[in-house]
Amino acid sequence: MRGPWGPVYGPVDLEVDAGGVTVLVCPAGSGRTALLMTLAGRMKPVSGELSVLGRRRAREIFRHSALAGIDEIDNVSESVTVRDLVTEQLRWDSAWFRLVRRADDADLQRMCGPVFGELPLPPLTEYFEELTELDQLLLRIALANTRRPELLVVGNLDHVIRDENRDLLVARLIELGREQTVITATVNGVTGHDIRAQLAVANVARAELADNRTD
Repeated sequence: MRGPWGPVYGPVDLEVDAGGVTVLVCPAGSGRTALLMTLAGRMKPVSGELSVLGRRRAREIFRHSALAGIDEIDNVSESVTVRDLVTEQLRWDSAWFRLVRRADDADLQRMCGPVFGELPLPPLTEYFEELTELDQLLLRIALANTRRPELLVVGNLDHVIRDENRDLLVARLIELGREQTVITATVNGVTGHDIRAQLAVANVARAELADNRTD
């Protein structure tokens, strides 16, 4: 991937098995974000080959994937309530001619229950900014994953700073990985969990790209 100011990431040689959770281990930054967006069909690579679950066109990949935890895509205004977010997503998912009422507890359970699992759901009246870092990211995943596509890309485990919360997040991703292919990323990798794979990815950081230009 290249942009107006030069390389964004690559070359990258990456093979992810279908099913379960795969963690990409690489530095945070625009390169990693662009790579995740490419894998989810939200960006089109400038060169090279890309195949995602047998699909090669970005538009086709887009239709069969969900992307969450990427600020450029699903950043949430802090001054909205959980009810507002769930209601808005219900309206996005509904046919244009349907009148969708404000979300209730049943809607919250239906949309967020599969992602939160046994963890308590956030109250409908709570403001997004008042949620814990874990609940914020789980809610963003739930909003993005309402159609349960084959591929779920979650932007950044490093959004969740506390080790205990990150462990809970990984556990929930593993559960989702029983029915979807889940790809996420972090700087330091994941320990203590039975995930599908951890793959070190080079050439996504500005320092690496600068070194490549001088070789």
